Amino acid sequence: MHPMTAKDKTTSGDKELGFDERLEKLEALVSELEDGGLDLETAIGRYQDGIDLLKNCHGTLGQYKKRIEELSAEAGETMSQMSDPDFEA
Repeated sequence: MHPMTAKDKTTSGDKELGFDERLEKLEALVSELEDGGLDLETAIGRYQDGIDLLKNCHGTLGQYKKRIEELSAEAGETMSQMSDPDFEA
């Protein structure tokens, strides 16, 4: 049995976390790296964890943006229909 790598830990549990929790975890990793005091191997593992979280958060934001655009388009269509003089509710 091999030890769990930093990447294994990130990919196995972080997708189950909500966006805000993943962002908080990313911020904590950045702070930990900025504080220093980690040995090189640990720092590289944390850095990889941060990159994985960043990619995941960026993908989630892209999905949210797409959904907002869809909702805005639907709202625009509804508002156009309501301003039509022949519109009946």
